[in-house]
Amino acid sequence: MNKSNERVAVGLSGGVDSAVAAHLLKQQGYTVTGIFMKNWDEDDGTEYCTAMQDLEDAERIAEHLKIDLKQVNFAAEYWDLVFVDFLHEYERARTPNPDVLCNRHIKFSLFTEYAKTLGIEMVATGHYARRCSLNNRFQLYRAKDKHKDQTYFLQAVPKHKLENVLFPLSGMTKSEVRATAYDLGLHVFDKRDSTGICFIGERRFDDFLARYVPKNPGEIQTDDGRVLGSHMGLAYYTLGQRKGIGVGGIQNAPEAPWYVVHKRAEDNVLIVSQDEGDLLSHSLTAQSLNWLVEDPFEYTNLSAMTRYRQRPESCRLKGDGSSISVVFDQPQRAVTPGQYIAIYQDDLCLGGGKIEATQGGKFDS
Repeated sequence: MNKSNERVAVGLSGGVDSAVAAHLLKQQGYTVTGIFMKNWDEDDGTEYCTAMQDLEDAERIAEHLKIDLKQVNFAAEYWDLVFVDFLHEYERARTPNPDVLCNRHIKFSLFTEYAKTLGIEMVATGHYARRCSLNNRFQLYRAKDKHKDQTYFLQAVPKHKLENVLFPLSGMTKSEVRATAYDLGLHVFDKRDSTGICFIGERRFDDFLARYVPKNPGEIQTDDGRVLGSHMGLAYYTLGQRKGIGVGGIQNAPEAPWYVVHKRAEDNVLIVSQDEGDLLSHSLTAQSLNWLVEDPFEYTNLSAMTRYRQRPESCRLKGDGSSISVVFDQPQRAVTPGQYIAIYQDDLCLGGGKIEATQGGKFDS
Protein backbone atom coordinates (compact mmCIF):
# COMPACT_ATOMS: atom_id res chain seq x y z
CA MET A 1 0.00 0.00 0.00
CA ASN A 2 1.36 3.42 -0.99
CA LYS A 3 1.39 5.66 2.06
CA SER A 4 3.49 8.43 0.50
CA ASN A 5 0.80 11.02 1.25
CA GLU A 6 0.50 9.96 4.90
CA ARG A 7 2.69 11.75 7.42
CA VAL A 8 3.82 10.29 10.71
CA ALA A 9 5.90 11.79 13.52
CA VAL A 10 8.30 9.41 15.25
CA GLY A 11 9.67 10.06 18.71
CA LEU A 12 13.36 9.77 17.85
CA SER A 13 15.25 9.32 21.10
CA GLY A 14 18.71 8.54 19.74
CA GLY A 15 18.36 4.86 20.56
CA VAL A 16 18.19 1.81 18.34
CA ASP A 17 14.47 1.08 18.86
CA SER A 18 13.15 4.42 17.63
CA ALA A 19 15.71 4.45 14.82
CA VAL A 20 14.49 1.12 13.44
CA ALA A 21 10.87 2.19 13.97
CA ALA A 22 11.50 5.24 11.78
CA HIS A 23 13.17 3.09 9.12
CA LEU A 24 10.28 0.62 9.02
CA LEU A 25 7.72 3.39 8.60
CA LYS A 26 9.71 4.97 5.82
CA GLN A 27 10.00 1.53 4.20
CA GLN A 28 6.21 1.25 4.33
CA GLY A 29 5.93 4.49 2.39
CA TYR A 30 5.10 7.00 5.12
CA THR A 31 6.54 10.50 5.06
CA VAL A 32 8.44 10.42 8.36
CA THR A 33 9.41 13.32 10.60
CA GLY A 34 11.58 12.61 13.64
CA ILE A 35 10.96 14.53 16.86
CA PHE A 36 13.56 14.60 19.63
CA MET A 37 12.02 15.34 23.04
CA LYS A 38 14.11 16.84 25.80
CA ASN A 39 12.38 16.26 29.12
CA TRP A 40 15.03 17.10 31.73
CA ASP A 41 17.14 20.25 32.12
CA GLU A 42 18.51 19.99 35.62
CA ASP A 43 21.79 18.26 34.82
CA ASP A 44 22.86 19.89 31.57
CA GLY A 45 26.63 19.71 31.24
CA THR A 46 27.11 16.97 33.83
CA GLU A 47 28.33 13.43 33.33
CA TYR A 48 24.88 12.08 34.22
CA CYS A 49 22.82 13.88 31.59
CA THR A 50 22.83 12.01 28.28
CA ALA A 51 20.55 14.46 26.42
CA MET A 52 23.36 16.05 24.41
CA GLN A 53 24.73 12.67 23.27
CA ASP A 54 21.22 11.39 22.57
CA LEU A 55 20.47 14.44 20.44
CA GLU A 56 23.69 13.94 18.50
CA ASP A 57 22.73 10.31 17.92
CA ALA A 58 19.23 11.32 16.81
CA GLU A 59 20.69 13.82 14.35
CA ARG A 60 22.99 11.17 12.86
CA ILE A 61 20.08 8.72 12.60
CA ALA A 62 17.87 11.29 10.86
CA GLU A 63 20.65 12.15 8.42
CA HIS A 64 21.31 8.48 7.71
CA LEU A 65 17.62 7.73 7.12
CA LYS A 66 17.13 11.00 5.22
CA ILE A 67 14.25 12.24 7.35
CA ASP A 68 13.57 15.64 8.90
CA LEU A 69 14.29 16.08 12.62
CA LYS A 70 12.60 18.56 14.95
CA GLN A 71 13.52 19.31 18.56
CA VAL A 72 11.10 20.16 21.35
CA ASN A 73 11.72 20.88 25.04
CA PHE A 74 9.13 19.55 27.50
CA ALA A 75 11.34 19.93 30.60
CA ALA A 76 9.02 22.39 32.36
CA GLU A 77 5.97 20.26 31.71
CA TYR A 78 7.83 17.11 32.77
CA TRP A 79 8.71 18.75 36.07
CA ASP A 80 5.10 19.76 36.77
CA LEU A 81 3.33 16.64 35.50
CA VAL A 82 5.79 13.86 36.36
CA PHE A 83 8.58 14.90 38.71
CA VAL A 84 6.39 16.68 41.28
CA ASP A 85 4.33 13.49 41.63
CA PHE A 86 7.57 11.47 41.87
CA LEU A 87 8.72 13.56 44.85
CA HIS A 88 5.29 13.57 46.50
CA GLU A 89 5.11 9.77 46.42
CA TYR A 90 8.56 9.38 47.99
CA GLU A 91 7.64 11.90 50.69
CA ARG A 92 4.70 9.58 51.50
CA ALA A 93 7.12 6.61 51.85
CA ARG A 94 5.76 5.10 48.62
CA THR A 95 7.60 4.04 45.45
CA PRO A 96 6.47 5.86 42.29
CA ASN A 97 6.84 4.92 38.63
CA PRO A 98 7.62 8.09 36.66
CA ASP A 99 7.94 6.21 33.35
CA VAL A 100 4.21 5.46 33.43
CA LEU A 101 3.36 9.13 33.99
CA CYS A 102 5.84 10.20 31.30
CA ASN A 103 3.98 8.08 28.77
CA ARG A 104 0.61 9.39 29.93
CA HIS A 105 1.42 13.09 30.10
CA ILE A 106 4.40 13.63 27.80
CA LYS A 107 4.97 11.02 25.10
CA PHE A 108 1.32 10.36 24.26
CA SER A 109 -0.09 13.77 25.08
CA LEU A 110 2.24 16.74 24.66
CA PHE A 111 4.20 14.95 21.93
CA THR A 112 1.09 14.18 19.90
CA GLU A 113 -0.19 17.75 20.37
CA TYR A 114 3.15 19.10 19.15
CA ALA A 115 2.96 16.83 16.11
CA LYS A 116 -0.44 18.32 15.29
CA THR A 117 1.11 21.81 15.20
CA LEU A 118 3.26 20.43 12.37
CA GLY A 119 0.14 19.20 10.59
CA ILE A 120 0.80 15.56 11.53
CA GLU A 121 -2.07 13.54 13.02
CA MET A 122 -0.37 10.15 13.35
CA VAL A 123 2.59 9.43 15.66
CA ALA A 124 4.82 6.43 16.28
CA THR A 125 7.30 5.30 18.91
CA GLY A 126 9.84 2.54 19.42
CA HIS A 127 7.78 0.92 22.19
CA TYR A 128 7.41 -2.84 22.11
CA ALA A 129 3.62 -3.10 21.96
CA ARG A 130 0.99 -4.15 19.44
CA ARG A 131 -2.18 -2.36 18.41
CA CYS A 132 -5.14 -3.98 16.70
CA SER A 133 -8.59 -2.89 15.59
CA LEU A 134 -11.65 -5.02 16.32
CA ASN A 135 -14.93 -3.70 14.90
CA ASN A 136 -13.17 -0.35 14.43
CA ARG A 137 -12.23 -0.29 18.13
CA PHE A 138 -8.63 0.18 19.25
CA GLN A 139 -7.06 -2.63 21.27
CA LEU A 140 -3.61 -2.83 22.87
CA TYR A 141 -1.77 -6.17 22.93
CA ARG A 142 1.54 -7.37 24.25
CA ALA A 143 4.39 -7.42 21.74
CA LYS A 144 6.01 -10.47 20.18
CA ASP A 145 9.09 -10.02 22.40
CA LYS A 146 7.58 -10.70 25.82
CA HIS A 147 10.87 -9.88 27.55
CA LYS A 148 10.81 -6.35 26.10
CA ASP A 149 7.02 -5.85 26.00
CA GLN A 150 6.17 -2.37 27.29
CA THR A 151 2.40 -2.45 27.59
CA TYR A 152 2.92 -2.26 31.37
CA PHE A 153 4.11 1.33 30.85
CA LEU A 154 1.24 2.13 28.44
CA GLN A 155 -1.73 0.92 30.50
CA ALA A 156 -2.25 4.39 32.03
CA VAL A 157 -2.49 6.23 28.68
CA PRO A 158 -6.11 7.09 27.80
CA LYS A 159 -7.41 5.00 24.93
CA HIS A 160 -8.24 7.96 22.70
CA LYS A 161 -4.60 9.08 22.90
CA LEU A 162 -3.36 5.70 21.63
CA GLU A 163 -5.76 5.37 18.71
CA ASN A 164 -3.52 7.27 16.26
CA VAL A 165 -0.25 5.71 17.48
CA LEU A 166 1.79 3.19 15.51
CA PHE A 167 4.14 0.66 17.11
CA PRO A 168 6.35 -0.57 14.23
CA LEU A 169 8.36 -2.94 16.46
CA SER A 170 5.32 -4.95 17.57
CA GLY A 171 6.34 -8.08 15.64
CA MET A 172 10.10 -7.94 16.28
CA THR A 173 12.41 -9.15 19.00
CA LYS A 174 15.15 -6.94 20.37
CA SER A 175 17.82 -9.05 18.67
CA GLU A 176 16.01 -8.62 15.36
CA VAL A 177 15.88 -4.87 15.88
CA ARG A 178 19.62 -4.71 16.53
CA ALA A 179 20.33 -6.92 13.52
CA THR A 180 18.21 -4.64 11.32
CA ALA A 181 20.05 -1.57 12.59
CA TYR A 182 23.37 -3.26 11.87
CA ASP A 183 22.33 -4.16 8.34
CA LEU A 184 21.23 -0.56 7.76
CA GLY A 185 24.57 0.77 8.94
CA LEU A 186 23.02 2.68 11.85
CA HIS A 187 25.76 3.56 14.33
CA VAL A 188 23.45 2.91 17.32
CA PHE A 189 22.94 -0.79 16.48
CA ASP A 190 24.75 -1.76 19.68
CA LYS A 191 23.92 1.28 21.81
CA ARG A 192 23.16 0.28 25.37
CA ASP A 193 19.50 0.38 26.41
CA SER A 194 18.62 3.04 28.92
CA THR A 195 17.84 1.51 32.31
CA GLY A 196 16.19 2.77 35.45
CA ILE A 197 14.68 6.24 35.75
CA CYS A 198 15.74 8.48 32.88
CA PHE A 199 16.59 11.60 34.91
CA ILE A 200 18.69 9.72 37.45
CA GLY A 201 20.92 8.01 34.91
CA GLU A 202 23.95 6.14 36.19
CA ARG A 203 24.36 8.01 39.46
CA ARG A 204 23.57 6.60 42.90
CA PHE A 205 19.84 6.88 43.57
CA ASP A 206 20.38 7.95 47.19
CA ASP A 207 22.59 10.85 46.12
CA PHE A 208 20.01 12.07 43.60
CA LEU A 209 17.01 11.76 45.92
CA ALA A 210 18.83 13.61 48.73
CA ARG A 211 18.84 16.73 46.54
CA TYR A 212 15.05 16.89 46.74
CA VAL A 213 13.82 14.77 49.67
CA PRO A 214 15.43 15.52 53.07
CA LYS A 215 16.75 12.54 54.96
CA ASN A 216 14.60 11.62 57.95
CA PRO A 217 16.37 8.98 60.07
CA GLY A 218 14.40 6.51 62.14
CA GLU A 219 14.58 3.05 63.65
CA ILE A 220 14.98 -0.27 61.85
CA GLN A 221 12.92 -2.86 63.68
CA THR A 222 11.81 -6.47 63.42
CA ASP A 223 8.06 -7.08 63.37
CA ASP A 224 8.14 -7.82 67.10
CA GLY A 225 9.65 -4.41 67.85
CA ARG A 226 13.32 -5.35 68.31
CA VAL A 227 15.50 -2.42 67.25
CA LEU A 228 18.30 -3.46 64.89
CA GLY A 229 19.67 -0.10 63.83
CA SER A 230 18.69 3.13 62.13
CA HIS A 231 17.68 4.07 58.60
CA MET A 232 18.31 7.31 56.68
CA GLY A 233 14.68 7.87 55.69
CA LEU A 234 11.89 5.62 54.46
CA ALA A 235 12.07 7.17 50.99
CA TYR A 236 15.47 5.55 50.46
CA TYR A 237 14.23 1.94 50.72
CA THR A 238 11.93 -0.28 48.66
CA LEU A 239 9.91 -3.33 49.57
CA GLY A 240 11.88 -6.51 48.98
CA GLN A 241 15.23 -4.73 49.19
CA ARG A 242 17.97 -6.87 50.71
CA LYS A 243 21.17 -4.90 50.00
CA GLY A 244 22.23 -1.64 51.58
CA ILE A 245 19.90 -1.90 54.56
CA GLY A 246 22.72 -1.69 57.06
CA VAL A 247 21.83 -4.65 59.26
CA GLY A 248 23.63 -7.95 59.53
CA GLY A 249 25.42 -10.10 62.05
CA ILE A 250 22.58 -9.61 64.53
CA GLN A 251 22.99 -11.49 67.78
CA ASN A 252 20.71 -14.54 68.09
CA ALA A 253 19.62 -14.21 64.44
CA PRO A 254 20.44 -16.79 61.76
CA GLU A 255 23.00 -15.97 59.06
CA ALA A 256 20.42 -15.19 56.40
CA PRO A 257 19.55 -12.07 54.36
CA TRP A 258 17.36 -9.35 55.79
CA TYR A 259 14.58 -7.91 53.63
CA VAL A 260 12.62 -4.68 53.82
CA VAL A 261 9.06 -5.92 54.38
CA HIS A 262 7.20 -2.79 55.50
CA LYS A 263 7.59 0.98 55.72
CA ARG A 264 5.58 2.21 58.69
CA ALA A 265 5.15 5.86 57.82
CA GLU A 266 3.10 6.82 60.90
CA ASP A 267 6.11 6.46 63.22
CA ASN A 268 8.90 6.43 60.61
CA VAL A 269 9.95 2.82 61.26
CA LEU A 270 11.49 0.48 58.70
CA ILE A 271 10.45 -3.13 59.31
CA VAL A 272 12.85 -5.87 58.19
CA SER A 273 12.62 -9.64 58.27
CA GLN A 274 14.62 -12.73 57.36
CA ASP A 275 11.44 -14.47 56.22
CA GLU A 276 10.66 -13.74 52.54
CA GLY A 277 7.15 -14.97 53.21
CA ASP A 278 6.54 -11.69 55.03
CA LEU A 279 6.66 -9.99 51.61
CA LEU A 280 3.68 -11.91 50.24
CA SER A 281 0.17 -10.52 49.79
CA HIS A 282 -2.94 -12.07 48.28
CA SER A 283 -4.68 -8.98 46.92
CA LEU A 284 -4.39 -5.27 46.30
CA THR A 285 -6.49 -2.17 45.86
CA ALA A 286 -5.85 0.14 42.92
CA GLN A 287 -7.19 3.59 42.02
CA SER A 288 -6.46 6.22 39.32
CA LEU A 289 -7.89 3.68 36.90
CA ASN A 290 -7.56 3.76 33.13
CA TRP A 291 -9.44 1.29 30.95
CA LEU A 292 -8.58 0.45 27.34
CA VAL A 293 -11.69 -1.75 26.84
CA GLU A 294 -15.39 -0.98 27.20
CA ASP A 295 -16.25 -3.13 30.23
CA PRO A 296 -13.25 -4.77 31.91
CA PHE A 297 -15.47 -6.62 34.40
CA GLU A 298 -16.97 -8.72 31.60
CA TYR A 299 -13.60 -10.34 30.86
CA THR A 300 -12.55 -13.65 32.41
CA ASN A 301 -9.33 -15.66 32.72
CA LEU A 302 -7.42 -12.56 33.75
CA SER A 303 -3.81 -12.03 34.71
CA ALA A 304 -1.91 -9.02 35.99
CA MET A 305 1.56 -7.54 36.37
CA THR A 306 2.54 -5.38 39.33
CA ARG A 307 5.99 -4.56 37.94
CA TYR A 308 7.73 -4.42 34.58
CA ARG A 309 9.02 -7.73 33.11
CA GLN A 310 7.06 -9.73 35.63
CA ARG A 311 5.25 -12.78 34.31
CA PRO A 312 1.50 -12.01 34.29
CA GLU A 313 -0.09 -13.78 37.25
CA SER A 314 -3.63 -15.22 37.31
CA CYS A 315 -6.10 -13.07 39.19
CA ARG A 316 -9.73 -12.03 39.67
CA LEU A 317 -11.06 -8.49 39.36
CA LYS A 318 -13.87 -6.70 41.15
CA GLY A 319 -14.68 -3.10 41.89
CA ASP A 320 -16.46 0.03 40.74
CA GLY A 321 -15.67 3.13 38.74
CA SER A 322 -13.09 4.60 41.11
CA SER A 323 -11.41 1.61 42.75
CA ILE A 324 -10.71 -2.04 42.04
CA SER A 325 -9.66 -5.01 44.08
CA VAL A 326 -7.39 -7.56 42.41
CA VAL A 327 -7.21 -10.98 44.06
CA PHE A 328 -4.37 -13.25 42.94
CA ASP A 329 -4.60 -17.01 42.66
CA GLN A 330 -1.13 -17.23 44.20
CA PRO A 331 0.38 -14.79 46.74
CA GLN A 332 2.54 -12.09 45.17
CA ARG A 333 5.91 -10.85 46.39
CA ALA A 334 6.62 -7.21 47.30
CA VAL A 335 3.52 -5.61 45.80
CA THR A 336 4.34 -1.93 46.24
CA PRO A 337 1.97 1.01 46.78
CA GLY A 338 2.74 3.81 44.35
CA GLN A 339 3.56 1.38 41.54
CA TYR A 340 1.06 0.34 38.86
CA ILE A 341 -0.85 -2.79 38.00
CA ALA A 342 -1.54 -3.76 34.38
CA ILE A 343 -4.39 -6.20 33.74
CA TYR A 344 -4.60 -8.63 30.82
CA GLN A 345 -6.72 -11.29 29.18
CA ASP A 346 -4.10 -13.38 27.43
CA ASP A 347 -2.11 -10.73 25.49
CA LEU A 348 -4.89 -8.12 25.45
CA CYS A 349 -4.19 -5.23 27.86
CA LEU A 350 -7.43 -4.18 29.55
CA GLY A 351 -5.88 -1.21 31.37
CA GLY A 352 -4.75 -0.73 34.94
CA GLY A 353 -4.32 1.62 37.86
CA LYS A 354 -2.07 2.84 40.64
CA ILE A 355 -1.59 0.44 43.56
CA GLU A 356 -2.86 2.06 46.76
CA ALA A 357 -2.81 -0.78 49.29
CA THR A 358 -2.18 -4.50 49.72
CA GLN A 359 -4.22 -7.05 51.66
CA GLY A 360 -3.89 -10.61 52.85
CA GLY A 361 -0.26 -10.41 53.87
CA LYS A 362 1.51 -9.99 57.17
CA PHE A 363 1.80 -6.24 56.62
CA ASP A 364 -1.37 -4.96 55.03
CA SER A 365 -0.94 -1.40 53.81
